Amino acid sequence: MVSPEAVPFAKTGGLADVAGALPRELSRLGHRVSLVIPRYSTFDWAAQGFKEWKRLAIPTALGPIEAVVEQATLAGSGVQVLAVRHDPFFARPGLYQEAGRSYPDNLERFALFSRVVPELIAALKQETGWAPDLLHAHDWQTALSIVYLKTLYSGQEPCRGIGTIFTIHNIGYQGLFPAAEYWKTGLSPEFFTPKWLEFYGQLNVLKGGLVFADYLTTVSPTYAREIQTAAFGFGLEGVIQERRDRMIGIVNGIDVDQWNPATDPCAPARYSATDLAGKRICKDSLQREMNLPVQDVPLIGIVSRITEQKGLDLVADVLPDLVKLDVQVVLLGTGDPSLEARFHSLQGRSPEKIGLRIGFDEGLAHRIEAGSDLFLMPSRYEPCGLSQLYSLRYGTVPIVRRTGGLADTVAPYSPDAIKEGRATGFLFDEPTKEVLLATVLQALRVYGQKEEWASLIRAGMETDVSWAKSTRAYVELYRRVAGMRP
Repeated sequence: MVSPEAVPFAKTGGLADVAGALPRELSRLGHRVSLVIPRYSTFDWAAQGFKEWKRLAIPTALGPIEAVVEQATLAGSGVQVLAVRHDPFFARPGLYQEAGRSYPDNLERFALFSRVVPELIAALKQETGWAPDLLHAHDWQTALSIVYLKTLYSGQEPCRGIGTIFTIHNIGYQGLFPAAEYWKTGLSPEFFTPKWLEFYGQLNVLKGGLVFADYLTTVSPTYAREIQTAAFGFGLEGVIQERRDRMIGIVNGIDVDQWNPATDPCAPARYSATDLAGKRICKDSLQREMNLPVQDVPLIGIVSRITEQKGLDLVADVLPDLVKLDVQVVLLGTGDPSLEARFHSLQGRSPEKIGLRIGFDEGLAHRIEAGSDLFLMPSRYEPCGLSQLYSLRYGTVPIVRRTGGLADTVAPYSPDAIKEGRATGFLFDEPTKEVLLATVLQALRVYGQKEEWASLIRAGMETDVSWAKSTRAYVELYRRVAGMRP
């Protein structure tokens, strides 16, 4: 398993949660898993027992570069973690960027990281006698590991015949670089063509993973269909369409031990589907923490990047109408400075209705899930989404746009769905102020119907949002890919 980030070592988004949880779940099922990640300077590796295991001389287009591989076991699991250390590339304040600007040498950084992978496979075989059946790489930063395995190392043991899977977490991030930098990959010029890594005159690293991997996955069935269209494919929809017979969508799970209202140490009270008394305590506490009046009114929570992709401009559009009602809104997030300024202005005009925290606070994110009545995710696109899964787990009814993983994980409200105990939230289609406001107003009307609301909460909290089902789907795919080996 190769990832540019993984919990608890480094995180910028949901990829880190997947790369931290999936290996652990596979190990619990008896599979041997090694997780390969960069050794960033933002984590105390020594405190977690990491020690030097091997020094590797990595051949690159820039000349040989020494990479130090440090090793430890992922806490509470049998997963071997191999951290690739090259301080000139990875000992920086950010993972991919700093002060909102991407590092100019990201191609060199992640070409090195990817080139380490086949060299590391050979070293593991030599040192331990073990070689993997499969290489599972995530997002553009690791795509070249598959390309190298299939080209420069295709005839070398033990790399020959290893099955490959490439997972797209967000096709909007592709690793685009000028054609003049292609030489830095160390690959033959024959692969810089539209069939392989060339993309409208540029190098597209993500495309390398798409065209070289044996199988592709993405993080929900709906998103797997969406990225085959011009609206969601970011120019790569044709490549995805050509590989659709080797493409599946598997919804992410969440860590149900970390996100558990019955045991959550971040929440001021505990509760469960059979005893919701603690949720009211969490709500009162959240209102106080966000400087809102402690009132029995619907409380809408939002934890999000403050961007148009997440639909936060739509939230800003509807807030002037919502604050006219008996409702409160709490927002935690950071992102577009102009949108942040809009929310500051709105909060300043209605401080008794809007609680705002610019930044990120993991504990507060838990408390918002625990204390809110509803959770708003009006994303324009959302490959999978995790917050709606947390909301279901915490009895906080989600309002989401019908896209990607949101469409796959939230069962829409209707009178019949309520009677059958299936409905878990509210969905809408058009990303407009009018449609969003109408959906929120519908949810607020249902909030006043205590039996229907209780049905929504109960169905959500009884939904299996763990990794169990998703991990079984990955194992089935792994076996299919392993069966393709010569």
